Amino acid sequence: MSEKIALVTGASRGIGAAMAEALAADYHVIAVAKTTGALEELDDRIQAAGGQATLAPMDVTNDDAMRHLCRSIHDRWGKLDLWVHAAIHAPPMSPAPFVDEKDFDKTFACNVRATSHLITFIEPLLNASNTGTAVFLDDPRAGAAFFGAYGASKAAQIALARSWAAETVKTGPRVVIATPAPMASAIRARFFPGEDKSVLADTKTEAAKIIASL
Repeated sequence: MSEKIALVTGASRGIGAAMAEALAADYHVIAVAKTTGALEELDDRIQAAGGQATLAPMDVTNDDAMRHLCRSIHDRWGKLDLWVHAAIHAPPMSPAPFVDEKDFDKTFACNVRATSHLITFIEPLLNASNTGTAVFLDDPRAGAAFFGAYGASKAAQIALARSWAAETVKTGPRVVIATPAPMASAIRARFFPGEDKSVLADTKTEAAKIIASL
């Protein structure tokens, strides 16, 4: 099959939406996110630019849903050429001794546990492509004040991705870890309210840079 297929998890907004929109010029994009309305807006932009997308309004922490999605991808296309993992949960900033237990558990469930399970589900699909590539987006906050839960979860996620990359050098799929510049996104606005957005990078610009590097 000549059609190239890209899966973007966390595609509803921010860098995930920007990646999905940019990739749609060359790929059929499968866009995954919890927010149906934002996915529909993404689909409108993709269609207006002449691209095609399949919307999957799902929570990446729902193993059954992700397993079913991957099976459906296999049954329809038999492969994935690209996976961009942008799904993230950003808990409220907090001093380490006061991190809320529910926020901590939700953060690790999305940022680490779901990532591990997705790797398991998606690797066979990527290996069915001659160019199978997985892209992870780093945000190095580990050890920064008030970023305890988020920083620890993101560091764990990227450590997992680096291990996968080391393990698949000879066998594939290719695993790429990109570090976008600080961007004007909803997540960053939660961390730094009132920040001057004019000095921040645009998500579309960063998405274009990452895609060009591939």
